[in-house]
Amino acid sequence: MATLSVKSRSRSIAAGALVTPLLLASMAAPSAHAKNGDTHITGQGIVQTLDCNNATLLVNGTSNTINAKGTCWAVTLQGSSNIVIADNIINDVTVYGYDQTVIYHNGAPAVIDRGRELGMTNRINWAPA
Repeated sequence: MATLSVKSRSRSIAAGALVTPLLLASMAAPSAHAKNGDTHITGQGIVQTLDCNNATLLVNGTSNTINAKGTCWAVTLQGSSNIVIADNIINDVTVYGYDQTVIYHNGAPAVIDRGRELGMTNRINWAPA
């Protein structure tokens, strides 16, 4: 049976002390950051027209009405009674909550309606410009 000298043990412990935090850091959930240009609308009763600028539009709150001009990478709504009318959505429409409305004129985004999965009513539709 092999035995480790005191010097070898201390080196092993030091190496373990250095490797363990690196291993734990690599296993942590990746951090999510908004792309430069992503637009966050948070509030109640906001009425706004904006340029999506090929980024994601995130609306959180209640009774907000947003007209999104140009191209949106994605649109995400959280809350209730929000309305988004978008010229073009490329990637996806994701809706949480209830009584949400998303109307887009161009694009073929994936539609993810988390509210409907829970029995809530939302409207996500394509409509001609």
